[in-house]
Amino acid sequence: MRNIIIPYTRDARRYAKELRNNRTKTELKIWDLLRKKQLGVEFHRQVPMLHYVVDFYCHEIMLAIEIDGLYHSQIAQQFYDSERQDILEQKGVSFLRFSNEQIQNNMKDVVLEINHKINELKEIFES
Repeated sequence: MRNIIIPYTRDARRYAKELRNNRTKTELKIWDLLRKKQLGVEFHRQVPMLHYVVDFYCHEIMLAIEIDGLYHSQIAQQFYDSERQDILEQKGVSFLRFSNEQIQNNMKDVVLEINHKINELKEIFES
């Protein structure tokens, strides 16, 4: 499969590095699932794209996974997240969003949803 890189700014790169050094418990939990191609594709943590950073990203199927903590429930942050997602979707990126609560209380369904999306996108990118 191809490996599509979306360009990014220096500021986004710096911010991504900072975020990689300050992981949350839920990010660690998801990373344990995604790392080392355990789901058949390679994910990276805190990936810069344009002037944004996504929590997890698979270049080969252009899938971003976002973890939304309490901060994301604020109206201004929801607007920013939506705008950022729209811009990146225009570049071909697909998104999955999960709340901290979903990850902590319903990991089985989170894994099923991630697997389903990976399989769906792999079919698209392999054809």
